[in-house]
Amino acid sequence: MGSSRVLLSLAAVAVAFAAADTYVVVLALPDMMASTGIPVDQLQRAAPIISGFLLGYVAMLPLIGRLADLRGRVPVLVAALLVFALGSLVTTLAYDLPSMVSGRFLQGVGGGGLVPATLALVADLYPAERRGVPLGVVSAVQELGSVLGPLFGALVLAVADWRAIFLINVAVGLVLAGAIRRLTVVEVRAQRASRPRAFDWIGLVLVLVTLVAGALVCLRPSELMRDLTWGQLFIPVAGDGRWLTPLGLVALTAAVLLVVRCSTARRPLLDVRAWLRTLREADLLGALFLALALAGVILAFATADPKVQVFSDQGLWYLLGSALATAAFVVHLRRTADPLVPAGALRRAPAWGAMLVSFFIGAALIAALIDIPLFARTTVYPDSQLMAALVLVRFLVALPVGAVLGGYLTRTVSAGLVTAAGMACAAGGFLWMATWDLESLDRASATIPLLLGGLGFGLALAPVNAAVLASTEDDVHGLASAFVVVARMVGMLVGISALTTIGLRRYYAEQADLPPAREVCDGRTRCSEFTDLLKVAGIAQEHTVFTGAAVCAVVAAVLALVLFRGAATRAVSTGDLLRAAG
Repeated sequence: MGSSRVLLSLAAVAVAFAAADTYVVVLALPDMMASTGIPVDQLQRAAPIISGFLLGYVAMLPLIGRLADLRGRVPVLVAALLVFALGSLVTTLAYDLPSMVSGRFLQGVGGGGLVPATLALVADLYPAERRGVPLGVVSAVQELGSVLGPLFGALVLAVADWRAIFLINVAVGLVLAGAIRRLTVVEVRAQRASRPRAFDWIGLVLVLVTLVAGALVCLRPSELMRDLTWGQLFIPVAGDGRWLTPLGLVALTAAVLLVVRCSTARRPLLDVRAWLRTLREADLLGALFLALALAGVILAFATADPKVQVFSDQGLWYLLGSALATAAFVVHLRRTADPLVPAGALRRAPAWGAMLVSFFIGAALIAALIDIPLFARTTVYPDSQLMAALVLVRFLVALPVGAVLGGYLTRTVSAGLVTAAGMACAAGGFLWMATWDLESLDRASATIPLLLGGLGFGLALAPVNAAVLASTEDDVHGLASAFVVVARMVGMLVGISALTTIGLRRYYAEQADLPPAREVCDGRTRCSEFTDLLKVAGIAQEHTVFTGAAVCAVVAAVLALVLFRGAATRAVSTGDLLRAAG
């Protein structure tokens, strides 16, 4: 059991680090934009850097969750960490927007894949009545990563440029992957008394050649390019693409040989044939249909400008494509013998109910993550992005505490009741925030609703996961956990678009009732009095968003009470046994 706990600890640290990376990018985004030639004042052009990560994180989750069920939790954890490290390396070496988006996509695939595999690992290691605390700890560590992410990013950016953040990701990803792999290999050898298998040195050499040559192609060191001899390696043999240079062709050739080696060798560095068999068994076609459906939703909302629209200009086309892909997915599920979602896998109410509850939790949570800093900028910190962000920290620090507490309570209290209590706290916090005025954040009492809201969301994390794991079979735990995460992420995307749109309508209505600026400012077009009136209109907008988030939280609470009734997440007490016997 000791090695299992170490394994779970390593997986939790990996989840936390991936969560931290999500928030680090927010600080590094201006510098990343400059590196790809995008002006800072054209933020919308950098949207693919964010949406690319979301696509990888959300769209591929169901497939990764299914792979964790079929291939095993540990191989998927190791693979996810390696993909995360590779994506971080590609992002570090990115020289234009497409290469940066590719790296961010891979980071999303790897970082997202860690979550369902880790949650399923908890289900493997603990019985249903004892999962609450470890699920709470995993959730707490993940949320702690969200808190420490901005601080970590600020620290790195204070002493280095943005690429150092992703280089650290590479190192941490490789170390964690190696540690998890080493731990499991040693345990298997001890059980089987087997000898170490021969190492694929040829495959390793091909990996190193690919990485070194590829890195030189991306970085194009000026010292080498100016050299009369070495510089010829950077001159294209045809066209003008950097990958058509001798060095680029070496990298591409080594990559192709690596794939051939891993596909044909008896004991390759990466067993491509085994992974391909697992992919076919996991229903790759069905996973692609579902990924396209999720991608359409993500692009429709993530690429929109929330100041003026619910979804982007191409949003209707994205949603139409999503609908077609969903229809194809449903038809495919009915016709294939081994579908991505096995028949009846999510038939119990707590199983599909967890996804519904998670959706509304995500819709409410995003309002806190986005609009609390916006309220701070509108009122007391108009000139300080950092101070406005620190207001959100008061909310975030309570999340890990609530996550552990929620996991502990789930052992003795029903998952529905714990979730409902947490979301009731969150709703209460939002309704309190909906009463804030221009000076509220200057008062110590403003911390109370922030802590109350963070604690409430934390309370709901573990019981939702516990409910879905207790209501599904062991062989679909990875898939079920993935769907819960997907539901929350989609809820966040839809929630921020819908709530912001409703809030803006309130803002424009308030603004229309304002007297003309010249009347307020004695003939001038701007003065402090008129600015205060605009701030009041902005506060009305945030009040509307907070109220809408409270409604989403209440809906999540009611759904949890109704749908989680059949989830067997509690430990059976002596009193329960006596009542059952009587």
